[in-house]
Amino acid sequence: MKYTPKHIGELIKRTRKNLGVTQKELALTSGTGLRFIIDLEKGKPTCQLGKVLVVLQTMGIKIEFVPPGAAASKEN
Repeated sequence: MKYTPKHIGELIKRTRKNLGVTQKELALTSGTGLRFIIDLEKGKPTCQLGKVLVVLQTMGIKIEFVPPGAAASKEN
């Protein structure tokens, strides 16, 4: 699957709501600003990657980066 900023924003918003956390609370706990969280949830493509990673980690959302060929080498 090819992820877009919109997909990531929707995932963060859905997870935040499932956790019962407000945008303001997420901003405070992740050390970002409220405006950043709002933009991130809307899928703004120019959000800073470092801050996005911090928000994902704060929420417990796991991501995995697998370079090409890595899956094949794990099987051997």
